[in-house]
Amino acid sequence: MLGRAMADLNITSPSNPRLKALASLRRRRTREETGRTLIEGYEELALALDAGVLPEALYYCPELMLEPESQLRVVEQVRRAGVDTVQVSRGPFEKTAYREGPDGFIAVVPAVARRCADLAVGPDALTVLCQGVEKPGNLGAMLRTADAAGAEAVIAADPVTDWGNPNLVRASKGTVFSVPVASDSTAATLEWLDSRGIALVATTPDTDLDYTDVDYTGPVAIAVGAEKYGLTDEVLEHAAHRVRIPMVGKANSLNVATSAAIVIYEAVRQRGAARARASH
Repeated sequence: MLGRAMADLNITSPSNPRLKALASLRRRRTREETGRTLIEGYEELALALDAGVLPEALYYCPELMLEPESQLRVVEQVRRAGVDTVQVSRGPFEKTAYREGPDGFIAVVPAVARRCADLAVGPDALTVLCQGVEKPGNLGAMLRTADAAGAEAVIAADPVTDWGNPNLVRASKGTVFSVPVASDSTAATLEWLDSRGIALVATTPDTDLDYTDVDYTGPVAIAVGAEKYGLTDEVLEHAAHRVRIPMVGKANSLNVATSAAIVIYEAVRQRGAARARASH
């Protein structure tokens, strides 16, 4: 019922079985069983389309669109690509949407289901390892940083949530479809890093080495851990470097997505400086 709707079917009832099937994808079990997830929002959908993602079905509500004249072109674009498009009245659409203030777009897309072995990275890859991070919003924020920084992959080791979580997709602004992501065990992730000669830099408060005192210009993976407990001993012992972000205030930690962004952009700074030197 999810992916095969007649083009331009107009749904006016919130009890429509198609909408109930959409709402069921809020549950991880359903996403894993069906291999599908949701993209909600025009910006998120546009980025996914640019990344080559083709929806199985698109549900839209012109009454909720911010710029219906231009945004309806996206509906026509995916319809021409053979995607089923379904118009939904405002009330049923708002009831089906998982976020407040929906803007009239919900797409059903294949879920991301990669392991480390499926990733292809370059010889000087910048990658991000997130071990046991629980909050979809934090993973989504890290994906936006990874996308902006040009990271080649983001790996969730021993993940608590899945890459198809609608709140993660939303927080990532759709970059979960533009940045190569994978989920795997910690052991498999570390083995993958070793096989590609990627040095591991682990963030932890229990070190005297500042994050700015490490060389990030080669192949490197920046690791952050669960919000409450940080990285496990398995990762810390495997790391080439353990680094800290200096803290001078009363709080003893930063949000995990903030910590990741700080270290990732130190890597970006160093890599940019190295390229500038090489060009002179």
